[in-house]
Amino acid sequence: MQRGDRTVNAYRNGQSVSPMLSLSQSDHAGRRRTAVRINTGSRMLPAAVLFALFALVFSGCAPNYDLLNLTAPASVQVEQFSPEAGLCADQFITHDLPHITTTVDGIIRMYEANGAGVAINDLDNDGDLDLVLGNYDNPNSIFWNLGNLNFRQEPMPVGRTRAVTAVDVDGDGWTDLALTRVGGAINFWRNRGAELAADAPGRFVQEFVSGLAKPAYAMDWADLDADGDLDAVTASYDIGLLTELGNEYLLKDEAGVYIHWNEAGEFRAQRLAEEAQALAIALWDEDGDGRLDLLVGNDFALPDQFWRNHADGWQLASIFPETTHSTMSFDLADVDNSGRTALFASDMKPPDTNPETMRAWAPLMEAEHPPLPAGDPQRMENMLLVADKDGAFRNLGRDRQLDATGWSWASLFGDLDQDGQLDLYIVNGFAESTTFAHMDDHELVEQNQVLRNTGGRFERMPDWGLGSERGGRGAAQGDLDGDGDLDIVVNNLRGNAQLFENRLCGGASLQVALRQPGSANPAAIGATAFLETPAGRLRRDVRVTRGYLSSDPGQLHFGFPAETQPRLLLIRWPDGQWSTVSGPAPGQRLTVSRTDLGQE
Repeated sequence: MQRGDRTVNAYRNGQSVSPMLSLSQSDHAGRRRTAVRINTGSRMLPAAVLFALFALVFSGCAPNYDLLNLTAPASVQVEQFSPEAGLCADQFITHDLPHITTTVDGIIRMYEANGAGVAINDLDNDGDLDLVLGNYDNPNSIFWNLGNLNFRQEPMPVGRTRAVTAVDVDGDGWTDLALTRVGGAINFWRNRGAELAADAPGRFVQEFVSGLAKPAYAMDWADLDADGDLDAVTASYDIGLLTELGNEYLLKDEAGVYIHWNEAGEFRAQRLAEEAQALAIALWDEDGDGRLDLLVGNDFALPDQFWRNHADGWQLASIFPETTHSTMSFDLADVDNSGRTALFASDMKPPDTNPETMRAWAPLMEAEHPPLPAGDPQRMENMLLVADKDGAFRNLGRDRQLDATGWSWASLFGDLDQDGQLDLYIVNGFAESTTFAHMDDHELVEQNQVLRNTGGRFERMPDWGLGSERGGRGAAQGDLDGDGDLDIVVNNLRGNAQLFENRLCGGASLQVALRQPGSANPAAIGATAFLETPAGRLRRDVRVTRGYLSSDPGQLHFGFPAETQPRLLLIRWPDGQWSTVSGPAPGQRLTVSRTDLGQE
């Protein structure tokens, strides 16, 4: 089927679909799909064997490839992509999207300033990544990717959206949409792709999901009890609920942090905390016991809260020497390729001490942010929290010059220049009618920041073309034009959303999509992939939520210098089993599918 001939599905209520939107300035090569399949072995890889394999590869010795037969059975489908020569610009190219997140009258009052998120994922299983952008007063938008940066926009009913996640909740192999709303519970849209012909209308239908009824602002999804299906974590934004609902919010007593356990498609809520000011949630295995732990990032003076996921239940723990004061977003990554996962948390701090900058910030700092008491672990600045070999965390934000980037919202790691190091992109700016009444249009205008990773340290790259001043909130990354590198989408407030097309043309890449057909977690949320290269080991994790109220596709991106020949791809599946692929080549997109969990 030719993508250009595909009819984008309209909603059940008959809302119209906009004409095709073309962002491309010239033809893109895209991908060549091939039917190559490679079958791996059929047994779990023992820890001792895995350690030996890591040691052999990391020491530069040739590994014994007989070991690769000791894996979970899987197949590999290979697609080739090749960047088009002549499209390089040594920067990102900006494209406006016809989507504006705004309020009824365009005036931003109080917590309307928080904006909405964005999700990138393949919603119609055609191999191209689609976009979903939340909105406040206007409808949300789906941008169906027709290839070569051509999109077709479709309005999605119901606005007042905060978080946007694209995740296969019911495990049918089609990505659903779960959104949080101002003053309400999760708004769930089921993808009916398994029931429909490719060009049939009614792709998404809004449904009530039993048990997902608590007020939610931040949200994430993962298999928290190792039963094979996806559970949900939600946290409320209490000051927003109080503003929106008043006494009703106080009387209901339903706010806070919840685990929603998935029990055969119905959810059972477990309350972990009775209050929250959550703008961000992070799930990762902090202590290496095989269970995902939980960090909730709170706004204002309510400290962030961390729970360890023990066999006998969730337990609050204090593991960070310092935390952000008004946590806006989280992202997790191995920033120095050391094998240690670092946590980046964004906050608010003037990006410089220029007189003009300080005049803009001073009234806010004096009125709303008095000095914190001595001994308080909270700091109003970004933090990069890294654990040492003994598991103790240190804040390296100031040392790496990441502490002050402005009024920061979304923060995302990604290898933008494909040199094997994860760079950092941060979205900035603020607008609100009282907080910045002293500013033109009540807005603090700041540039977004991109910081290039030079080996664990970072340098600002103003020439990369990512310094937009649109006042962004949510952001996500993905290869939207099929050329192998990471593009960026930002959902701005009071201005057009933007797609930043990556034309840096640096290095090479390998993309990996993990699949578990026949399981209740087809997209392998919670899996980890390691790519062994002559220069070292790269790690990527399959997660749903990243940054601020947004979600990336599960398609993993490994960048590396152009001359690099990867040696081995190792995959740790959510159930702890391992699969391996030897000799993956640059310029490939691998779809690795388990074959022991059901039929493909």
